[in-house]
Amino acid sequence: MATISQAIPLTGVPFRRSEYERRQLRVLEAVASTKLDALVVTAHGHLRYLSGYDGSGGYFAPFPLILVPGRPPIFVVREYDEHAVRAYCCIDEIVTYTQQPDFETVCADVLRRLGLQSKRVGFELGCWNLAPADVSAIQAQLPDLKVSDASRLVASVAAVKSEIELECMRNAMRMTDLAVRTFQSSLRPGVTELEMVEKMAAAVQADVSNIGGEIGLSPATILFGERTKLPHGPATHHAIGNNEPAFLEIGASKHGYAAGMVRCAVLGRHPETESLHALAEEVIETLVAAIRPGTTAAAVDAAGREVLKRSGRKDVFRQRTGYLTGIHWTERGNLSLEPGVEDVLQPGMTLHMPNILRSENGYLIGAGAQVLVTERGGEVLSSIPSTLHLA
Repeated sequence: MATISQAIPLTGVPFRRSEYERRQLRVLEAVASTKLDALVVTAHGHLRYLSGYDGSGGYFAPFPLILVPGRPPIFVVREYDEHAVRAYCCIDEIVTYTQQPDFETVCADVLRRLGLQSKRVGFELGCWNLAPADVSAIQAQLPDLKVSDASRLVASVAAVKSEIELECMRNAMRMTDLAVRTFQSSLRPGVTELEMVEKMAAAVQADVSNIGGEIGLSPATILFGERTKLPHGPATHHAIGNNEPAFLEIGASKHGYAAGMVRCAVLGRHPETESLHALAEEVIETLVAAIRPGTTAAAVDAAGREVLKRSGRKDVFRQRTGYLTGIHWTERGNLSLEPGVEDVLQPGMTLHMPNILRSENGYLIGAGAQVLVTERGGEVLSSIPSTLHLA
């Protein structure tokens, strides 16, 4: 009898079942080491990491994946999405609920059936896709349940990538580089932000056949002229003129593994942003040199801040230095390069360091890097220099 993924075209999981079982086993080892009796996973990136399904149906109510040592995982999903979940995941046991008010009852029933009603269970309290009301509703059904915060448990395991994951990251980086080269070659007076987005997307789509598999391009932060003063601003019909800066942050992904990049340009000359970009280049070189196994996230962050301090322009930097990338690079709970974070870098981690600075007049300019932590230090995955592109 054919499975749903065999019967429906372009469905199934991107990796072998054994890869997901390996990940689940590592997470369960972490569950045991933290003295938890079970883990309830709801963050969409973590669901995708452990099952293949991206959790996209969970906007209505959470789709918890329940992991208990010694038994296969259980997925609790909305009945409407059951066939999609089965088609895109490797989890055999799936329990469904119908309406949003049914979620807490069904989830509590599963936890009770597993004998967890008075045990210590980890929930991803600090991640997206789990509301306080969801946890309260489950606890109302199971008053003796001991809820613990396990927001960073899956992220800590997923931080170190396997060779098959790193290959996805490298493929994604090649597509990101293609998008950046298209941005640089297409910059001319009168081109709009939205036109540039279309040009980059078209270039990546035309080259997807050389990579194979699921390739995506994230919505780009692409800003021209005065609009470069807007962090995370959406692309518009605004056109660039002579002697104006251009800002780009973009990331392609393969099977959800995203590799991001910040690159900036000037059409003509713009002394203010050119000067700031030179400082950004010095900072990124120092950051890459600081990355090595055994170094803490805080130490890497401090190395970049020291360059800014020596320059006398430390106030131009107002954010964290970088963060872990991979599946869902915007997931809360992932490792972050910022002051006070004592997480230790390990080989196999991939880090996005956007290194965006703000000029005295508010222009945002940056020279970022996507870096793989290796035994020898930091390996920059992009082939495009971090220098400012002058068009």
